Amino acid sequence: MQREELAGWLRLLLTPGVGRETARRLLAAFGLPPDIFAQSATHLAGVVGSRLAQALSVPPPDLEVALERHQTWLDAAPGEHHLITLGDADYPADLLAIADPPLMLQVQGRTAVLRHPVRLAIVGSRHPTPQGGDNARQFARALGERGVCVVSGLAQGVDGHAHEGALEAGAPTIAVVGTGLDRVYPPRHAALARRIAASGAIVSEYLLGTPPLAAHFPQRNRIISGLSQGTLVVEAALQSGSLITARTALEQGREVFAIPGSIHAPQSRGCHALIRQGAKLVESAQDILEDLRLAPPPTPVAVSADPDRTIDNDPLLRAMGFDPVGFDALQARTGEPTDRLQARLLELELDGLIARLPGGLLQRQRKA
Repeated sequence: MQREELAGWLRLLLTPGVGRETARRLLAAFGLPPDIFAQSATHLAGVVGSRLAQALSVPPPDLEVALERHQTWLDAAPGEHHLITLGDADYPADLLAIADPPLMLQVQGRTAVLRHPVRLAIVGSRHPTPQGGDNARQFARALGERGVCVVSGLAQGVDGHAHEGALEAGAPTIAVVGTGLDRVYPPRHAALARRIAASGAIVSEYLLGTPPLAAHFPQRNRIISGLSQGTLVVEAALQSGSLITARTALEQGREVFAIPGSIHAPQSRGCHALIRQGAKLVESAQDILEDLRLAPPPTPVAVSADPDRTIDNDPLLRAMGFDPVGFDALQARTGEPTDRLQARLLELELDGLIARLPGGLLQRQRKA
C-alpha cells in the first residue's frame, strides 16, 4: 500500500464523528479516501451534513503519528504484516456480505487463510470446565485434521484451547482480536499468537496502539462469525459474549452449533438456550463435518483392548453417565466393593474411557 493511500484511510478512520457507517456512505458516494478528501465542503455536506463536512476538511491531529507507526509496522515485515482495506481485491468476500464490514483489517501472518475454503468459528467461556476445555481442543483438532480452518478470538479459555487444537492438527487457524496488532491480549497468549501467525493469521480492525478496551470485544465478534461459515459454541453462560457471536452468526445467515452439557452446570445454560432457539446440537466433530458436507474421517481405532466392551454395554460406564461423578456416588450406584471399583476405574482410565477431574470427580471421555 502506497503511503498516500494509507494516509487517506487513516485520516478517514481517525476523523472525529466519522464511524464505519458514515465512512461507507462517503466511499459509496465519492470513491476511495483521496477522492473523498478532494471534495468541496458543499459536496461532503450533501452526504454527511455540514458538521461532519467541516471535520473532514481538517486532518486529525494524530494523523502523522498514526501514519508513521503503521508505515513502520508494514516495513518491518513486508511478507507478514498487511493492511487490507474495503476497496482491496484481497478483502474477504464473506466480510463484504455482512451488515457492518470493517473498513480496514490489519493482518499478521498469511492473508490466504482468510480465503480458506472451509472456516468454522469455535467460541465459548473464558473460564471453561476441564471438560469444556478438552472439548474445544478435541473438536478443533478433529476438524483441523479434516481440512477446516478454525477461527476464534485468542481469549483465555475456550478460544485458546480451540487455537491449540487446530495447531496440533497442523491446520491453519485465525485469531480475531480486539486490540491493535502491536499488542497481545491476554499477554499469556504471546507465544500462542506467534504460532498462529506462523501458519495462519491474526486479524484486527483496530489501529496499532489500540489497548484492550472492553467495548471492542463484542464488536470483534461480528468479524469472527463473519469470517466463518458456521459457529460452534462449546460452553457459555447465559450472559456470555459467545452468545453475541452466535447471534451475529444467525443474523449473517451462518450455521450455529452448540455442545450440550449438564443441566446443573451454569456454563452449559447458554448452549442449551441456543439449542432451544434452533442451534444444531452436536456430540462429535463428525456432526459438523456432515453439515459442512465434508467427507467422513477414517474409521477410528477402538480405544479399548477388549473389542466386546463398548461405552454402550459396559455397566460401569452406564452408571457414570455423562456428568462428572464422585467415587462415593458411583459406588452407591453400582454396589461394587471399594477395591474392585478402584481396579475397574483404573482399567477404564488406562483405556482412555474416563478422565479424573479436580476435586476427586470422574468423567466419561467422549471423543470428538
